[in-house]
Amino acid sequence: MDLTDFDYVLPDSRIAQTPIEPRDSARLLVDRGDSEPEHRRVRDLPDLLRAGDLLVVNETRVIPARLRLMRPTGGAAEVLLLEALDGARRRWEALVRPGGKVKVGEILTADGTEMIRMGERTAAGDTFEVELLGATEPLATLDAHGEMPLPPYIGERLSDPNRYQTVFANEPGSAAAPTAGLHFTNELFDRLAAAGIERATVELVVGLDTFQPISTQNPLDHPMHTERYRVPVETMEACRSTRAAGGRVVAVGTTAVRALESAAARNELAGRTNLFIHRGFDWQLVDVLMTNFHLPKTTLLMMIDAFTGPRWRSLYELALADDYRFLSFGDAMLLTREA
Repeated sequence: MDLTDFDYVLPDSRIAQTPIEPRDSARLLVDRGDSEPEHRRVRDLPDLLRAGDLLVVNETRVIPARLRLMRPTGGAAEVLLLEALDGARRRWEALVRPGGKVKVGEILTADGTEMIRMGERTAAGDTFEVELLGATEPLATLDAHGEMPLPPYIGERLSDPNRYQTVFANEPGSAAAPTAGLHFTNELFDRLAAAGIERATVELVVGLDTFQPISTQNPLDHPMHTERYRVPVETMEACRSTRAAGGRVVAVGTTAVRALESAAARNELAGRTNLFIHRGFDWQLVDVLMTNFHLPKTTLLMMIDAFTGPRWRSLYELALADDYRFLSFGDAMLLTREA
């Protein structure tokens, strides 16, 4: 296995900068295995899935975790909160710029209000432990002062921050959205339910490492990040009963895949996972995957390769040739797992 196995040319012009309206009007490239793929829309899902299928979504909520702050020296600083380190959400792991200049104990402010106390570097070396200050509840502080942490390849600011939030978002904590879920509307869920397609939830806290390029020439040497996940008992039971009855488990996004397959592989419904899904993976739960198009040289693309086999490349080539929009605000695929 080599890094070039998961590389392709993605022109900047194909990276979607703004979300499409309405959400479910995004294009959907439907994988048909050995047959020709179909060009559909997300709103067509009730016709593409089957009665008895189970749709599993990641209900994590993105928090406005990007803080633009001021150092005591008068210089600018930026803090991106990645994951809470305590239940009170006061201590966080964070990315800090300029990380090489800030000192332990330094107080960063916003409009004269003390916001962040700097701590030590974490064991990872590229992040810091920081303390969120203030008398108000932490999430309220972030709502008042933070910005949505859009990926670096998106250069435009959102006029409506809720467009980087799924309509079913529930548990606050993620630094990035489960982007396949951005295509759904409440009306689409109603139509899916009317077609006999049930819905279940998982939670996986999405960190920025999810999108990081592979750092080694042999992808299997890439240090896999860990993420916090939770699969409710009801969701796992629904997955088992769906498959036993001949239905399919349809994961919405790679994060839902990671939560479900981690729970199955670890035999633990909650915890932290560093599950690395690549060629040869022993799939236990997910039969169908709806996902956006991913960056080259990433573990997300390795997961797609493990799911479909080498035909992912022809699907991506077709999408590029047919003007599909890529990445977080882009279009989607509906993939069937290779037998």
